[in-house]
Amino acid sequence: MSNLLQRLASVLADVVTIVEEADGALTVAHDGTVASLRVVNIGEGLELVSLTQPLAWDIKLDNNVRDRVSDHAGRTMLGSVVLVERAGDPKSNGAKKVGDVMLRYNFPAAGLSDDALSTLVMLVLSTGVDVRADLTQ
Repeated sequence: MSNLLQRLASVLADVVTIVEEADGALTVAHDGTVASLRVVNIGEGLELVSLTQPLAWDIKLDNNVRDRVSDHAGRTMLGSVVLVERAGDPKSNGAKKVGDVMLRYNFPAAGLSDDALSTLVMLVLSTGVDVRADLTQ
């Protein structure tokens, strides 16, 4: 496990449930959501934290849902809200199109104090919780 990943696990341990995965990722659970945190080394001295938080899956798509996702994507400052559309299964849920919504955020962690690192990750996770609540109500 990289030093940064160990640091992430340490600073988040008091506020979220953490599972260290065999592939080197951390899975964190926060307020009904899960997210994957990975450390990606993109160059000497430059490591990025990559956060992916699934927010909704297999939701029936219509223009209202697309508009709501688009609104969240435009207002979310820490991360990108993305919608992945695919053909539905009319036999199981009657939808011609379904989608999965995710929040993705990548940021360099160098120079961040432990408190700043924890706060930043929690802000992103909380944004995901809010978007999920809106889309699944």
